[in-house]
Amino acid sequence: MAGLEYVAWGRVTTGKTVSMSELREVAMSSKAWPFEEARRVLKRYEKAPPEKGYVLFQTGYGPSGLPHIGTFGEVARTTMVRKAFEILSDIPTRLICFSDDMDGFRKVPGNLPNQEMLAKHLGLPLTDVPDPFGTHEGFAQHNNARLCAFLDSFGFEYEFASATEYYRAGKLDEMLLVALARFDKIMEIMLPTLGTERQATYSPFLPVSPKTGHVLQVPTLERNVEKGTIVYEEPDGERVEVPVTGGHVKMQWKPDWALRWAALGVDYEMSGKDLIDSVTQSTKICRALGKKPPETLSYELFNDETGQKISKSKGNGLSMEEWLTYAAPESLSYFMYLKPKTAKRLYFDVIPKAVDEYHQQLNAYPGQDAKGQLNNPVFHIHGADAVPTSDMVVSFAMLLNLASVAGAEDKDALWGFIRRYAPDASAETHPQLDAAAGFAVRYFNDFVKPSKVFRAPTDTERAALEDLAQRLRDWDGGLDAEELQSVVFAVGKAHAFDPLRDWFKAIYEVLMGASQGPRFGGFIALYGVDETVALIERGLAGELG
Repeated sequence: MAGLEYVAWGRVTTGKTVSMSELREVAMSSKAWPFEEARRVLKRYEKAPPEKGYVLFQTGYGPSGLPHIGTFGEVARTTMVRKAFEILSDIPTRLICFSDDMDGFRKVPGNLPNQEMLAKHLGLPLTDVPDPFGTHEGFAQHNNARLCAFLDSFGFEYEFASATEYYRAGKLDEMLLVALARFDKIMEIMLPTLGTERQATYSPFLPVSPKTGHVLQVPTLERNVEKGTIVYEEPDGERVEVPVTGGHVKMQWKPDWALRWAALGVDYEMSGKDLIDSVTQSTKICRALGKKPPETLSYELFNDETGQKISKSKGNGLSMEEWLTYAAPESLSYFMYLKPKTAKRLYFDVIPKAVDEYHQQLNAYPGQDAKGQLNNPVFHIHGADAVPTSDMVVSFAMLLNLASVAGAEDKDALWGFIRRYAPDASAETHPQLDAAAGFAVRYFNDFVKPSKVFRAPTDTERAALEDLAQRLRDWDGGLDAEELQSVVFAVGKAHAFDPLRDWFKAIYEVLMGASQGPRFGGFIALYGVDETVALIERGLAGELG
């Protein structure tokens, strides 16, 4: 599958071969954000390569809810930085997608089945909570599998890591013992960030109760560094001593993040703006553990249609599956590339714009020099040798409007118009366009059709529309979109629309039931001159609503 599948990075398709050294030289000054981030990572090893033999990129996932589009975006963006780094350096890289699945199950997300059953397992590690869908060993295992299946479908190169497996297999033991020895330093960092009540009970270690299996939020009463143990009190009052190794405890969130960075030698991780404080404290704790913290990037969050932050537990906003119901995966990758430090509204109405902008970038790519191509989003989406050629001879926005006026129920209805506009096009020769036609019909029927509101024209608008219809009846200039646009423009000028955009707004509202639309000359060329005349006549007769 296309999308974020990367191949060899040594050539840029300008019609001439570019060596890796030349490409690297251009990349060192590129203003594309993945290269800017990659250069920060490279600077960590300007004096000597990493002792572990590779640069480690990491993304995190909290499986307390179903996989979210924000998680996909984090993996996509991190992959872009990783591949940019691979242009700048010959140091091998790895990407770990780490699931915090040993976290305690604190609340039942409202969008899950079997709510009563789940409520009985609050407090257990997420991997020990039964799967409400009945398909996997546990709740976290189900969500982890959903995440991996989706990331695999995009061709991501990554390694999945489970916190439960890492803790219980002893992969974090060495650093857990360091954390025990430096307990006081960690407390000095964390306590000032907590309220008075929380300070009295806080401990960076969360014991897993041998009685109930619950992850307990309880104070550490005693520490034995030599034995590697802590003592805490069970809810029933019994004092229990457990080792901090072997999965008998889990670290609190911020110390846990720092522990992971320190134990694995993480070099780069990005996270949402809402975790800036966590990054700050985890960075300090990582240094307290004697390790260098990773380079970090805080990206802006996605909002839903009302401007609220999207949430796994609420299930608001737009899911990965929903996006892919209405557009090809490359458009989602393109959306994720854009300005990660700028907040974005993530809802269904952003899809058409993303689709058309992605294809505009594809069309621009072959004619750009190396600098331009490295700054082009499609380079970071596909890789230098895998940027496809766009076959979208009709924009997605135009297909939506065509579906609207044609009342299309399937893509075959659109192809009748497309073939007249572009006789050489077919589903076989233009697979992107064929897929887009299907997406456009689906999107129109689900989102555009229910919200269409037609209105009657004013006297001035009626006169102008009658004039346009007559000029089109007299038209013998073929289906050139620009010439037809000139005709539409001339009618608006002749009827003294000021500003002229009011004329085009009237066309859209009277004929298409929307306040905006495509360049109308292009629409006429696609829909047909006679068909457009008939559309205007129906609009003037009030038959469209």
